[in-house]
Amino acid sequence: MLTLTTDARTAVASIVSNAHVAETGGVRIADDGTGAQGFALSITGQPETTDTVVDDAGARVFLDAAAAAVLDDKVLDAAPDENGAVRFELLPQP
Repeated sequence: MLTLTTDARTAVASIVSNAHVAETGGVRIADDGTGAQGFALSITGQPETTDTVVDDAGARVFLDAAAAAVLDDKVLDAAPDENGAVRFELLPQP
């Protein structure tokens, strides 16, 4: 299952908090529909009924079926880019 680094956990919690969504909210990672194994990230108030929920100390990430399958052995990391925006990166699990 996808795991989160401390930086990713902090970033997800901050993004969701700043978006003023419900406590059940989180960041959703879903197939972007291009057919090129790309993903779209969005902020949502609750998971879809078929989403896999990754809850790491209150930082919630929702994965659609395609994302859950591909990201099963990955680690989500986050770091600020040169403009201060959060940039997420997928890494292999150790």
